[in-house]
Amino acid sequence: MVHTDRHRRHPAAVGRARRAWRGALAVLVCLSAALASLPAAAEDGYELWLRYRPLADAAAQGQRARFAQLVAPASTPTQRAARDELLRGLGGLLGAAPSTAEAPDRDGALLVGTPASLPAIAALELDLDGLGAEGFAIRSTRVGGRAATVVAANTDTGALYGAFHLLRLLQTGQPVDALDIRESPRVKLRVLNHWDNLDRYVERGYAGESIWDWHRLPDWLDPRYTDYARANASIGINGTVLNNVNTSAQALTPLYLEKTAALASVMRPYGIKVYLSARFSAPIEIGGLPTADPLDPAVRQWWKDKIDEIYRTIPDFGGFLVKANSEGQPGPQDYGRSHADGANMMAEALAPHGGVVMWRAFVYSHEEPDDRAKQAYTEFVPHDGVFADNVLVQVKNGAIDFQPREPFHPLFGAMPKTPLMMEFQITKEYLGFATHLVYLGPMYEEVLRADTHARGPGSTVAKIIDGSLEGHALTGMAGVANIGVDRNWSGSHFDQANWYVYGRMAWDPHASAEAIARDWTRMTFSTDPDVVEPVVSMMMGSHQAVVDYMTPLGLHHLMGRGHHYGPGPWVEGGPRADWTSVYYHRADARGIGFDRSATGSNAVAQYAPPVARQFGSIDTVPEEFLLWFHHVPWDHPMASGRSLWDELVTRYGRGVDYVRGMRRTWSTLEDKVDQERHRQVSVFLGIQEKEAQWWRDASIAYFGTFSRRPLPAGEAEPPHDVEYYKSLQFPFAPGDGK
Repeated sequence: MVHTDRHRRHPAAVGRARRAWRGALAVLVCLSAALASLPAAAEDGYELWLRYRPLADAAAQGQRARFAQLVAPASTPTQRAARDELLRGLGGLLGAAPSTAEAPDRDGALLVGTPASLPAIAALELDLDGLGAEGFAIRSTRVGGRAATVVAANTDTGALYGAFHLLRLLQTGQPVDALDIRESPRVKLRVLNHWDNLDRYVERGYAGESIWDWHRLPDWLDPRYTDYARANASIGINGTVLNNVNTSAQALTPLYLEKTAALASVMRPYGIKVYLSARFSAPIEIGGLPTADPLDPAVRQWWKDKIDEIYRTIPDFGGFLVKANSEGQPGPQDYGRSHADGANMMAEALAPHGGVVMWRAFVYSHEEPDDRAKQAYTEFVPHDGVFADNVLVQVKNGAIDFQPREPFHPLFGAMPKTPLMMEFQITKEYLGFATHLVYLGPMYEEVLRADTHARGPGSTVAKIIDGSLEGHALTGMAGVANIGVDRNWSGSHFDQANWYVYGRMAWDPHASAEAIARDWTRMTFSTDPDVVEPVVSMMMGSHQAVVDYMTPLGLHHLMGRGHHYGPGPWVEGGPRADWTSVYYHRADARGIGFDRSATGSNAVAQYAPPVARQFGSIDTVPEEFLLWFHHVPWDHPMASGRSLWDELVTRYGRGVDYVRGMRRTWSTLEDKVDQERHRQVSVFLGIQEKEAQWWRDASIAYFGTFSRRPLPAGEAEPPHDVEYYKSLQFPFAPGDGK
């Protein structure tokens, strides 16, 4: 453009303009700095712990040079999954995805694969012995004289796990300049149990409908299924049981097997096998047989034919999960047969295909026992060593039913010839559902580190689960999932942590719950220590808090009937005594607690002698299990110097106070966590405080009618009498059935 004099600006005006631009630029710089210090834009939690938000500029710049080039084959679905995850993760974390190449030709190459898939890895002759099919090695090294990072494994799946591990190191701010890592899972089967029905109702689910849209399958594969598989692979979960243990036999019909095959096709690249819960009476309900007797030749043939059909449809099918002769479900005892008879019938048909049977030990007979806590031991221990080699007996962490706290199940250590598979809950059926912040890592850790003394001191539950104590090659851990169609997957943001810690502890049952909480917090919220430290502190005390305000000192099964929502210590009557609260707490004018010592049901005798002696004496039993094993006088002196009644009241109040403290802590993070997630957690903590107070007041009002003692000094009286709390009804609470 040609400028005439008319368009020329006076030098003074030009100077003023330049000064104005410099001022504006300074404002923009300051504004940019301010914006950089603000929390991230609103998030809905969908990305879980795989958010891949940018690292700080200095860190990102250094890592961009370290991971400037990605050398990763993509000729198989699993290889493509690993490569795509690394491009996605590194691109997000470093601000730019690395370039890709078939061979390293510059400094800063990241090589990911196996010796068979990548010649450059084969040339390194790395020691991959002992890593198995799922382990990996990550090493900082030199390739062709150039600096490189290598993720190597024996299989594509192992390389995928290694890729996720490397991304985790970057996400959590760990040093990656001198890596020498060897990892392999300690447990073979690491499985989620979905209690999802074919109509999408989720039993004990608090995150909306099932994610499996059975009606639109097999043609519509929701992209959410892939993200589910990615999330599971990132924490090492390698199996998913798609349907409820209280299952319909329809799940085994050709119509639904085709749908299951479609889901298997999504899971397969991520190293995940699909399993199905099998209804024991399926030969009658869909097979037209008059019986399901496991020793009947026609029944055995029916299962063989059905399993052959499944493997023709799903060649890498994992096997069956079975709930039998429990809570009214059909099973082998209906025909005078044992659990081993039923499990072995299915195992025989699965064995040629490499499939397994996970046979649940959550059982109790039709006959009312003297103590329900003893039933699984009574029914299973006589059959130790009788189960087929491809059967795992799946045992809940405690003998009752996912209570806020239970002593470890006496089956652990009592069946040395049988692989026992741990069953933990991830959903919080008895723990306040999705609205209560309860990090379950400390509970998992407490159970896994418990010493069974089965082979002397140090015989921990973790060593039984990983097979090292008793020499089992087939090992497993199951987690009852709380995954639904809610955008944040689990009903609340902090419930994601329970999915995460379950996967990490299934990979390594000896891992630290606190270390895992730190990783999750850094990946989910922020690497800022001013966020990490208070959030981890909240999480680590949250389980003890819920125990305090719901079931202190070993009390258990005090929840509302059916839905298990809210306090119900007064629940009595109905078809079975062991479905009531009064059966378990046995409060009277003398005291409270279930006597499982030698003078009571003698359930302590199911533990190894050193443990039985500890639990069986009121003087040596840990206080957290006092009322689980003993009926204790109200005036019994506790370690604090308080009486049992005063201690009980104090524990209830302590739980409420902890929740108040979590609310205060979380409020200080308002400017450090995005608004959307901060607000939901804030509201949920408000709900938790209100309901914790309800638990405290209702429980004290009820148990006070037996103790007839005043409250300790400083403790407020419940605002209502016990009849008011008894009158509250919640007919449509989640989990109350359909």
